Amino acid sequence: MSGSLSGQVVVVTGGAGRLGRAFCAGIVREGAIVVVADTATKAAEQVAADLCKQYGAQAATVASFDITRVDQINEAIEQLHERFGRIDSIVNNAYPRNERYGAKFEDVTYSDFVENVSLHLGGYFLAAQQFCAYFVRQGYGNVVNLGSIYGVVAPRFEIYTNTSLTMPVEYSAIKAGVVHLTRYLAQYFKQKGIRVNALSPGGVQAEQPPGFVQQYGVYSAGNRMLDSTDIVGALIFLLAPASAHITGQNIVVDDGWTL
Repeated sequence: MSGSLSGQVVVVTGGAGRLGRAFCAGIVREGAIVVVADTATKAAEQVAADLCKQYGAQAATVASFDITRVDQINEAIEQLHERFGRIDSIVNNAYPRNERYGAKFEDVTYSDFVENVSLHLGGYFLAAQQFCAYFVRQGYGNVVNLGSIYGVVAPRFEIYTNTSLTMPVEYSAIKAGVVHLTRYLAQYFKQKGIRVNALSPGGVQAEQPPGFVQQYGVYSAGNRMLDSTDIVGALIFLLAPASAHITGQNIVVDDGWTL
């Protein structure tokens, strides 16, 4: 623990998920107060309780937090300002999608495509918009948006051969949009004390079929998928004073997969 985030208040959307839990743990280890924001309120409360117990750190939750609900976002901002008097950063990490998400390209309906782009990319826009309004009033702030390698390069469809998996077309459109939304926001708020960057991970191990994991690993330096903890260091850097002069950038953490 270096204490590089000491005194900060950092909100992590989707904080009760696989990546979110790793991010929250890394943030508290660096001395910040982490806010576990998630639609799954009980799971978020459990993550916060576990962090407090394990690290003796301060972790908080807010009432149900849906990045597509402007009322819930603003209620959370008000709660956190009243409690802590400041919010330093938001990590846009939530992964909203409808129940039909994940279909093959030929089977995706127009309405499902539009809904999933709206939920995910639209939610990132809404959360960033509302938090940046607070940051303008505060005089500073930091946004980190979760992108993906598939927002940077086209999918390698061959790694899905002989598996039940596919790369949803919505995901590529969403994550490419996230990367450019990041640049737009960084430019828009450049002289208002607000930094906006994207963090684009490669594939993260999550009980995928062995054949897929093996085929994915062929393209990475370590012949494997990433673990969720492999991405934490880059996130901490983007939240810390060490990156004070970095804005509008997309940091790719993929073990060389996109080379």
